[in-house]
Amino acid sequence: MPDTVVSASNLSLTFETNDGPVHALKDVDLDVDRGDFVSFIGPSGCGKTTFLRVIADLEKPTGGEISVNGMTPQEARMKRAYGYVFQAASLLPWRTIEKNIAVPLEIMGLSRADQRKRIDDVLSLVDLANFGKKYPWQLSGGMQQRASIARALAFDADLLLMDEPFGALDEIVRDHLNEQLLKLWDATNKTICFVTHSIPEAVYLSTKIVVMSPRPGRVHDVIDSTLPRERPLDIRETPEFLEIAARVREGLRAGHSYDE
Repeated sequence: MPDTVVSASNLSLTFETNDGPVHALKDVDLDVDRGDFVSFIGPSGCGKTTFLRVIADLEKPTGGEISVNGMTPQEARMKRAYGYVFQAASLLPWRTIEKNIAVPLEIMGLSRADQRKRIDDVLSLVDLANFGKKYPWQLSGGMQQRASIARALAFDADLLLMDEPFGALDEIVRDHLNEQLLKLWDATNKTICFVTHSIPEAVYLSTKIVVMSPRPGRVHDVIDSTLPRERPLDIRETPEFLEIAARVREGLRAGHSYDE
């Protein structure tokens, strides 16, 4: 397998609308290496989610090139090379949590025994081992998102795409899930692409932070984190953390000068 999981070169995407063309992405050059935790941050409409959707073959670029594990996004989708966690948990209300996690496994045609093992494994990973028989409405918002992450992990893809999964949660729950996500990343060695609007969240979670400018979405800065892999929450009060956060904030401000 290649060491570069996602590689974009001169990538552009223009949507045709009744009001004329919308340039969602323009000339994006970016590599995401195996094992990276990459956060994408920028103002609304800067193409963060669009870039994730291009990786997932949910949108087609109109220019440039992109590969996922050395394949086209379409080939990667057919080979189930990634899991996708949306902003809302998107759980089926008539299915229990374990039956929700089983959905992609059923589509893959796995045996009942294989499904059971994978479901048990991922429920344990996200600390929901005793909640498999519950229905989504019986779980808190944070627990529902953990179940959604478990479902994305169930078919064991090495790439996890996460589109603002904690954006709707309160700060205390969000902090807790940030900690859990870092532990999960450490335990599974997945490559994670994570969209956020939060500077502290981006700095706390990431090995690399991609700062994007407003439409047309471009990469304004790529910041390599110097923080250690082991990150207690109080690392956010250290000078090193605040220095990286200041660079992100500066990049966001400078990026806004592209706004037309």
